[in-house]
Amino acid sequence: MRIALDGPSGAGKSTVAKALAKRLGIIYVDTGALYRTIGLYVRNKGFARTDIANIIACLDEIKLGMEFIDGKQIITLNGKEIGDEIRTGEIAMYASAVSAVPEVRKFLLETQRKIALENSVVMDGRDIGTVIIPDAEVKIFMTASAEARAERRFLELKAKGEDCTYEGVLADIIERDKNDSTRKAAPCVPAQDAIHFDNSGLTVDQSVEKVIEIIESKKR
Repeated sequence: MRIALDGPSGAGKSTVAKALAKRLGIIYVDTGALYRTIGLYVRNKGFARTDIANIIACLDEIKLGMEFIDGKQIITLNGKEIGDEIRTGEIAMYASAVSAVPEVRKFLLETQRKIALENSVVMDGRDIGTVIIPDAEVKIFMTASAEARAERRFLELKAKGEDCTYEGVLADIIERDKNDSTRKAAPCVPAQDAIHFDNSGLTVDQSVEKVIEIIESKKR
């Protein structure tokens, strides 16, 4: 079974997808982490996230590895395991920028498709159901209000000790929404046959239960 879970930044896709994969006993693939890893590399090279020419040039220097240990996705960048350094607000903005570059998306496309062909997966991102695995058995477009998503992200970043404000996080969410939905390369839009799910006000457990209901209804 292949489950495509798409939606905008801060909708809780990764959290729900991880819990869902554990419940179903299948692999969770965090595609956003791949873009964040490229964004991290670009930032560490000292390039602006708007420097398209150098972002493309960087791809020849990047060797990504991915393996699954006890169901957990491990990503390596040029042989080094990547940890929480990709989970900052700054790298999230870099990820949004590099994901709009067609050459970056092409660079990652076959890696993602190969995983989905060889495994039962829950894969989350912004173009999973439209581009990566358009023949997925279940496609869900999960969203929430910008305010709800900003509150979740703000609390998450504060818990990690990151210096941020709710207003700043909300502004970033709105900017990412605009960038992700209007980009020419694989914009963040629902697949025509995706089931829409707004989880504003729901807990993680409630969201997981709702997604499982959707999966069961598709099976029937």
